[in-house]
Amino acid sequence: MICWVMYDIKDDRARNKVAKACEKIGLYRVQYSVFLGSLEKTEVDTLQIQIEEYINPENDSVYIFPMSKDELRETVLLGQAFDKKMITDEVKQLFL
Repeated sequence: MICWVMYDIKDDRARNKVAKACEKIGLYRVQYSVFLGSLEKTEVDTLQIQIEEYINPENDSVYIFPMSKDELRETVLLGQAFDKKMITDEVKQLFL
């Protein structure tokens, strides 16, 4: 499934940990506190557990939104938008 992860986290250390967790699981950074990518349900669950360990629920907020491929195709991008081709369910490999 395609997922958006957006957050507002006050503590720099916690914010950095959440960003690294998003990148490590394969999400593409769209903006400073917004990530987008294709994840399996188990990966979403794993990411949620990790994020819950890092944040303070009294002060911080994190949103994980699922999105269909059709909804992504219909997304309106204005200004310096991300490349929709980067978000796919296909497995991408890099050979060196």
